Amino acid sequence: MERFTSKVSYLSTMKLKTIIFFLFFGIAFQVSAEKLYQKEFYPNGQIKSEGWMKMDSKTDYWYFYHPNGKVASKGTFRNNKKHGYWYFYSENGLPVKEGHFILGSAENWWIFYDPQTEFSSKFQFKNNKKNGFALRYKKKRLIKAEKYINNKKEGEWTSVLAFKRDNPEVKFR
Repeated sequence: MERFTSKVSYLSTMKLKTIIFFLFFGIAFQVSAEKLYQKEFYPNGQIKSEGWMKMDSKTDYWYFYHPNGKVASKGTFRNNKKHGYWYFYSENGLPVKEGHFILGSAENWWIFYDPQTEFSSKFQFKNNKKNGFALRYKKKRLIKAEKYINNKKEGEWTSVLAFKRDNPEVKFR
């Protein structure tokens, strides 16, 4: 009988330990999966940034502010890295640039604005470098096309006919 009681006691202890284990790790998992909205402030009390945190990583949508309170940038994070479409603004609230990030790396098309000169540019990026074409505009009118490979300019055209002649594979539609 004593042997039977010790087996029952051992099984009960193991069951209890298993239940405690699952409860502890179940609660720990719940806490780690919870998202919290966080705000950071400049020493003068002005908001510096705000967005979602999951554990110690930025996630989902975030806003960053200039010291004057205007939005400096906004976009999404995934695993603490910029991911998705982002917007960047000057201290007076004018757009500076916008484009795609893939896990922290600038990718695809980016648009750069210069409101002082009314110039804007569209660049193709790959692996955080200018790779592909750049289109230069003045007052929304295309004035020049360029080609970049690994951040190095490899060609420039100021005529659509010359561009088409040198790049027949590129379609405008």
